[in-house]
Amino acid sequence: MHAFPTRYQLAELGALLADPSRAAIVLALTDGSARPAGELARVAGVAPATASAHLRRLVAGGLLAALPQGRHRYYRIASETAAQVLETLPLLHARPAHSARAPRDDPALAYARTCYRHLAGQLGVAVYDWLSREGDLKLGADALQFDRDALQLTPRGAARLREADLLADDAHAAGLRGRACLDWTERRFHLGGTLGVQLTARMLERGWLRRTGQTRALALTPPGRAGLRRLGVAVDDRG
Repeated sequence: MHAFPTRYQLAELGALLADPSRAAIVLALTDGSARPAGELARVAGVAPATASAHLRRLVAGGLLAALPQGRHRYYRIASETAAQVLETLPLLHARPAHSARAPRDDPALAYARTCYRHLAGQLGVAVYDWLSREGDLKLGADALQFDRDALQLTPRGAARLREADLLADDAHAAGLRGRACLDWTERRFHLGGTLGVQLTARMLERGWLRRTGQTRALALTPPGRAGLRRLGVAVDDRG
Protein backbone atom coordinates (compact mmCIF):
# COMPACT_ATOMS: atom_id res chain seq x y z
CA MET A 1 0.00 0.00 0.00
CA HIS A 2 1.16 3.56 -0.67
CA ALA A 3 1.57 5.89 2.29
CA PHE A 4 -0.29 9.17 2.28
CA PRO A 5 1.92 12.21 1.57
CA THR A 6 2.96 14.45 4.41
CA ARG A 7 1.58 17.98 4.56
CA TYR A 8 4.92 19.26 3.31
CA GLN A 9 4.96 16.91 0.32
CA LEU A 10 1.41 17.86 -0.58
CA ALA A 11 2.22 21.57 -0.25
CA GLU A 12 5.30 21.15 -2.47
CA LEU A 13 3.25 19.44 -5.18
CA GLY A 14 0.77 22.30 -5.10
CA ALA A 15 3.59 24.85 -5.27
CA LEU A 16 5.15 23.09 -8.26
CA LEU A 17 1.94 23.41 -10.27
CA ALA A 18 0.85 26.81 -8.94
CA ASP A 19 3.02 28.75 -11.39
CA PRO A 20 1.32 29.06 -14.81
CA SER A 21 4.63 28.71 -16.68
CA ARG A 22 5.51 25.48 -14.88
CA ALA A 23 1.97 24.23 -15.44
CA ALA A 24 2.31 24.94 -19.19
CA ILE A 25 5.58 22.99 -19.30
CA VAL A 26 4.06 20.01 -17.54
CA LEU A 27 0.96 20.02 -19.76
CA ALA A 28 3.14 20.06 -22.88
CA LEU A 29 4.74 16.80 -21.76
CA THR A 30 1.64 14.86 -20.76
CA ASP A 31 1.53 13.26 -24.22
CA GLY A 32 4.56 11.18 -23.24
CA SER A 33 7.00 13.16 -25.39
CA ALA A 34 10.50 14.35 -24.43
CA ARG A 35 11.31 17.94 -25.40
CA PRO A 36 14.33 20.24 -25.11
CA ALA A 37 14.40 23.23 -22.77
CA GLY A 38 14.26 25.76 -25.63
CA GLU A 39 11.04 24.31 -26.98
CA LEU A 40 9.48 24.22 -23.52
CA ALA A 41 10.50 27.85 -22.95
CA ARG A 42 8.54 28.81 -26.09
CA VAL A 43 5.54 26.75 -24.97
CA ALA A 44 5.53 28.49 -21.59
CA GLY A 45 6.20 31.93 -23.08
CA VAL A 46 9.22 32.62 -20.87
CA ALA A 47 12.93 33.33 -21.38
CA PRO A 48 15.27 30.32 -21.65
CA ALA A 49 16.91 31.15 -18.29
CA THR A 50 13.50 31.26 -16.60
CA ALA A 51 12.48 27.97 -18.20
CA SER A 52 15.72 26.37 -17.01
CA ALA A 53 14.95 27.43 -13.43
CA HIS A 54 11.43 26.01 -13.72
CA LEU A 55 12.74 22.75 -15.17
CA ARG A 56 15.27 22.31 -12.37
CA ARG A 57 12.51 22.72 -9.81
CA LEU A 58 10.17 20.30 -11.60
CA VAL A 59 12.93 17.68 -11.81
CA ALA A 60 13.83 18.16 -8.13
CA GLY A 61 10.15 17.81 -7.24
CA GLY A 62 9.87 14.48 -9.03
CA LEU A 63 7.41 15.51 -11.74
CA LEU A 64 9.91 15.62 -14.61
CA ALA A 65 13.03 13.68 -15.54
CA ALA A 66 15.98 14.99 -17.58
CA LEU A 67 17.43 12.87 -20.39
CA PRO A 68 20.95 13.85 -21.56
CA GLN A 69 21.36 13.48 -25.33
CA GLY A 70 24.84 14.58 -26.39
CA ARG A 71 25.13 18.28 -25.60
CA HIS A 72 21.39 18.64 -25.07
CA ARG A 73 18.98 17.69 -22.32
CA TYR A 74 15.44 16.57 -23.01
CA TYR A 75 12.67 16.61 -20.43
CA ARG A 76 9.74 14.26 -19.96
CA ILE A 77 7.22 13.27 -17.29
CA ALA A 78 9.20 11.36 -14.68
CA SER A 79 7.01 8.25 -14.53
CA GLU A 80 3.60 6.86 -15.32
CA THR A 81 2.67 7.39 -11.67
CA ALA A 82 3.40 11.12 -12.04
CA ALA A 83 1.42 11.17 -15.30
CA GLN A 84 -1.55 9.50 -13.61
CA VAL A 85 -1.53 12.10 -10.83
CA LEU A 86 -1.58 14.89 -13.40
CA GLU A 87 -4.28 13.21 -15.50
CA THR A 88 -6.64 12.81 -12.56
CA LEU A 89 -6.18 16.27 -11.01
CA PRO A 90 -9.30 17.59 -12.85
CA LEU A 91 -11.35 15.16 -10.76
CA LEU A 92 -10.74 17.47 -7.79
CA HIS A 93 -12.81 20.22 -9.42
CA ALA A 94 -16.31 20.60 -8.07
CA ARG A 95 -19.07 19.60 -10.47
CA PRO A 96 -22.88 19.70 -10.36
CA ALA A 97 -24.37 16.79 -8.44
CA HIS A 98 -26.52 15.80 -11.43
CA SER A 99 -23.53 15.56 -13.77
CA ALA A 100 -22.42 11.97 -14.30
CA ARG A 101 -19.22 12.94 -16.11
CA ALA A 102 -16.72 15.75 -16.21
CA PRO A 103 -17.34 18.71 -18.54
CA ARG A 104 -16.11 18.00 -22.06
CA ASP A 105 -14.59 21.18 -23.43
CA ASP A 106 -12.85 19.23 -26.19
CA PRO A 107 -14.98 16.34 -27.55
CA ALA A 108 -12.01 14.89 -29.46
CA LEU A 109 -9.91 14.65 -26.29
CA ALA A 110 -12.84 13.20 -24.36
CA TYR A 111 -13.39 10.52 -26.99
CA ALA A 112 -9.80 9.28 -27.44
CA ARG A 113 -6.48 10.68 -26.24
CA THR A 114 -3.15 9.63 -24.85
CA CYS A 115 -2.80 9.53 -21.08
CA TYR A 116 0.99 9.59 -20.91
CA ARG A 117 1.48 6.90 -23.62
CA HIS A 118 -1.65 4.79 -23.30
CA LEU A 119 -5.18 5.13 -24.63
CA ALA A 120 -7.67 7.12 -22.55
CA GLY A 121 -11.08 8.69 -22.96
CA GLN A 122 -14.31 6.98 -23.98
CA LEU A 123 -12.47 4.65 -26.34
CA GLY A 124 -9.84 3.71 -23.77
CA VAL A 125 -12.56 2.88 -21.25
CA ALA A 126 -14.37 0.79 -23.88
CA VAL A 127 -11.23 -1.28 -24.53
CA TYR A 128 -10.66 -1.80 -20.80
CA ASP A 129 -14.31 -2.78 -20.30
CA TRP A 130 -14.05 -5.29 -23.16
CA LEU A 131 -10.92 -6.95 -21.76
CA SER A 132 -12.45 -7.10 -18.28
CA ARG A 133 -15.83 -8.36 -19.48
CA GLU A 134 -14.26 -11.13 -21.55
CA GLY A 135 -12.13 -12.28 -18.61
CA ASP A 136 -8.90 -11.43 -20.45
CA LEU A 137 -7.37 -9.55 -17.49
CA LYS A 138 -6.38 -10.96 -14.12
CA LEU A 139 -4.51 -9.84 -11.04
CA GLY A 140 -0.92 -11.05 -10.94
CA ALA A 141 -0.22 -13.97 -8.64
CA ASP A 142 1.70 -11.72 -6.22
CA ALA A 143 -0.96 -8.99 -6.15
CA LEU A 144 -3.45 -8.13 -3.44
CA GLN A 145 -7.08 -7.59 -4.36
CA PHE A 146 -6.79 -3.82 -3.98
CA ASP A 147 -3.61 -3.58 -6.07
CA ARG A 148 -4.76 -2.01 -9.35
CA ASP A 149 -1.19 -1.87 -10.67
CA ALA A 150 -0.75 -5.61 -11.19
CA LEU A 151 -3.08 -6.54 -14.04
CA GLN A 152 -1.95 -9.19 -16.50
CA LEU A 153 -3.43 -10.81 -19.59
CA THR A 154 -4.79 -14.30 -19.21
CA PRO A 155 -3.41 -16.85 -21.71
CA ARG A 156 -6.72 -16.60 -23.56
CA GLY A 157 -6.51 -12.80 -23.60
CA ALA A 158 -2.95 -12.88 -24.94
CA ALA A 159 -3.99 -15.34 -27.66
CA ARG A 160 -6.96 -13.17 -28.69
CA LEU A 161 -4.82 -10.03 -28.95
CA ARG A 162 -2.14 -11.89 -30.91
CA GLU A 163 -4.80 -13.18 -33.29
CA ALA A 164 -5.93 -9.59 -33.86
CA ASP A 165 -2.26 -8.58 -34.37
CA LEU A 166 -2.43 -6.26 -31.37
CA LEU A 167 0.23 -8.05 -29.34
CA ALA A 168 3.77 -9.05 -30.24
CA ASP A 169 4.21 -12.77 -30.81
CA ASP A 170 6.81 -13.46 -28.14
CA ALA A 171 7.00 -15.35 -24.87
CA HIS A 172 7.10 -12.27 -22.67
CA ALA A 173 4.04 -10.43 -24.00
CA ALA A 174 1.57 -12.23 -21.74
CA GLY A 175 3.61 -11.14 -18.70
CA LEU A 176 3.25 -7.39 -19.39
CA ARG A 177 1.83 -5.57 -16.39
CA GLY A 178 -1.16 -3.28 -16.75
CA ARG A 179 -2.74 -0.68 -14.52
CA ALA A 180 -6.34 0.33 -13.96
CA CYS A 181 -5.93 4.07 -14.53
CA LEU A 182 -8.82 6.36 -13.52
CA ASP A 183 -10.08 8.33 -16.52
CA TRP A 184 -10.92 11.92 -15.60
CA THR A 185 -13.50 12.48 -18.35
CA GLU A 186 -15.29 9.14 -18.01
CA ARG A 187 -14.74 8.65 -14.24
CA ARG A 188 -14.09 4.99 -14.93
CA PHE A 189 -10.96 2.97 -15.61
CA HIS A 190 -8.88 2.66 -18.75
CA LEU A 191 -5.84 0.41 -19.21
CA GLY A 192 -2.47 1.90 -18.30
CA GLY A 193 0.89 0.43 -17.43
CA THR A 194 3.26 -1.30 -19.82
CA LEU A 195 0.43 -3.39 -21.23
CA GLY A 196 -1.65 -0.30 -22.01
CA VAL A 197 1.34 1.42 -23.61
CA GLN A 198 2.15 -1.59 -25.80
CA LEU A 199 -1.46 -2.06 -26.89
CA THR A 200 -1.81 1.62 -27.80
CA ALA A 201 1.49 1.62 -29.69
CA ARG A 202 0.36 -1.40 -31.68
CA MET A 203 -2.95 0.26 -32.60
CA LEU A 204 -1.00 3.29 -33.84
CA GLU A 205 1.41 1.10 -35.82
CA ARG A 206 -1.45 -0.75 -37.48
CA GLY A 207 -3.22 2.47 -38.38
CA TRP A 208 -6.20 1.78 -36.13
CA LEU A 209 -5.48 5.07 -34.38
CA ARG A 210 -3.80 8.22 -35.64
CA ARG A 211 -2.53 11.32 -33.91
CA THR A 212 -4.28 14.62 -34.61
CA GLY A 213 -2.47 17.94 -34.67
CA GLN A 214 -0.62 19.23 -31.62
CA THR A 215 -2.97 17.90 -28.95
CA ARG A 216 -3.18 14.55 -27.18
CA ALA A 217 -6.32 13.66 -29.13
CA LEU A 218 -6.33 10.43 -31.14
CA ALA A 219 -8.64 9.64 -34.04
CA LEU A 220 -10.13 6.19 -34.56
CA THR A 221 -9.68 5.28 -38.24
CA PRO A 222 -12.17 3.22 -40.30
CA PRO A 223 -9.89 0.12 -40.13
CA GLY A 224 -9.58 0.60 -36.38
CA ARG A 225 -13.32 0.95 -35.91
CA ALA A 226 -13.94 -2.21 -37.96
CA GLY A 227 -11.20 -4.11 -36.12
CA LEU A 228 -12.42 -3.16 -32.66
CA ARG A 229 -16.00 -4.00 -33.57
CA ARG A 230 -14.89 -7.45 -34.77
CA LEU A 231 -13.35 -7.99 -31.35
CA GLY A 232 -16.54 -6.91 -29.62
CA VAL A 233 -15.40 -3.50 -28.34
CA ALA A 234 -18.27 -1.01 -28.12
CA VAL A 235 -17.38 1.90 -30.42
CA ASP A 236 -19.50 4.60 -32.02
CA ASP A 237 -19.17 6.25 -35.43
CA ARG A 238 -16.77 9.03 -34.43
CA GLY A 239 -13.16 9.09 -35.57
